[in-house]
Amino acid sequence: MLATNYKRDAIRYLECFEQFGDLNCAVVISPPDLRESVDDIDEGADDKVIAYWNKMMNRYGDADAYEEAMKNQFCAEDIDILIVCSKLLTGFDAPICQVLYIDKELKEHGLLQAIARTNRLYEGKDYGLIVDYRGLIEKLDIAMDLYSGAGLENFDSGDLKGVVVDVMSSVAGLREAYTRLTELFADLKNPRDTEEVEVFLADDKKRENFYNFLCAFGKALNMVLNAEQAYAAIPKDELKQYQNTFIFFSKVRRSVKIRYCDAIDNREYEPLMQNLLDTHLSVAGLKQITSPIDILNKDDFERELGELGSLRAKADAITSKLTRSISEKYQENPAYYDSFSKRIKDALEQYKEKVISESEYLAKMRTIMEDYHAGKSTVTYPESIKNNVHAQAFYGVLSAVFDEAKEAEVSPDFVAEIAEEITKIVANHSQVDWTNNKTIHDRISQNIDDLFYDYEKERGLKLSFDTIDKIIENVKTVALRRF
Repeated sequence: MLATNYKRDAIRYLECFEQFGDLNCAVVISPPDLRESVDDIDEGADDKVIAYWNKMMNRYGDADAYEEAMKNQFCAEDIDILIVCSKLLTGFDAPICQVLYIDKELKEHGLLQAIARTNRLYEGKDYGLIVDYRGLIEKLDIAMDLYSGAGLENFDSGDLKGVVVDVMSSVAGLREAYTRLTELFADLKNPRDTEEVEVFLADDKKRENFYNFLCAFGKALNMVLNAEQAYAAIPKDELKQYQNTFIFFSKVRRSVKIRYCDAIDNREYEPLMQNLLDTHLSVAGLKQITSPIDILNKDDFERELGELGSLRAKADAITSKLTRSISEKYQENPAYYDSFSKRIKDALEQYKEKVISESEYLAKMRTIMEDYHAGKSTVTYPESIKNNVHAQAFYGVLSAVFDEAKEAEVSPDFVAEIAEEITKIVANHSQVDWTNNKTIHDRISQNIDDLFYDYEKERGLKLSFDTIDKIIENVKTVALRRF
């Protein structure tokens, strides 16, 4: 927000911003025949103010609709800078407001209320910024001592002093954030070797710390680079070191997110980091991180692999993508996806034990990925269910339970027959919104229970109640994902 003394100043600011063309700005004022406050002169005769007001009334119909529209657009992040006089400086709760530019005489209650505009909690907002063109901040502590209202009744004046902190304190914050980030890699032989750093970050906890530390470092660096006094206080060589460190670890961050298939974190930080790289550090070619690409999207995934350096990094990326995809789809057919998990595990163990080289590790992972794309599993099915994917899924469920229970010898063809019957039961009961319908769930359970009762009488298949209950629960879990 930008606070100005007079309505005509607000309109002139808007005209200036519109010349840049890359900012979406708006003005909120009261009707030109009313004063903004007891200190304002009557601007009812100002042509610019009248013209702007008439334009807003033609667009929105009345003053209330105009003001409400501006507030909603600002809160929805559709307005970059909202220019005001006295309106909205008090009583307007907009947590998204992080910066207040003050080009207006304010004192006591008005000063406290205006500064409070930037002090609301909001996701990704650690602090509010006050850009004071009038030297008002020096009067803040006095105002806090004098004024006891507006929610300050429960605070001592001593507690409130220092709420507004000089940007020079950000220099110490930057140095602290840099130390925390670089110390994470202190034990590495070469902490500026990309591959060594990425391998070190294979651990989930270390990677989480890295993302958070880099986020804090980026915010601190952004603050210093945008504050002239703080910028001038840091020696050029030191500042260059911070900038190079941020560039290096930003590239690492992108690589490890691809390599280990991490979901996006610090979402509110992405635009800030990209702006910092583009505006202050002139880094070309470092794309903004997007959501993880599905491994089944072959072309996009191959392009993503091409951004990674080493053969191991590419193999790790395939491993991570496959593991994530398997985890997401596992309940659809546990036995099928277990077969891929086992192959991945075997390849990883062979590489870690140095049985195979990096290139062989990558080749194995590519073969597994191609089989995954083609649906070629190591699981074999009886001929009777070769073309019945639902029965194949239930076949895997039954085989796993039978192998674990060891209560009866059941031939593969018999397991396939049971799987087909269970498929018919589920299909007969599945309908729109059946997944949350307890009555249908109970019917499926009862029908499967009856099925095993018949098999015991007619085929001599005797299973314990616990085993049957386990089959029923596992079948329903798979069915919920498939029907």
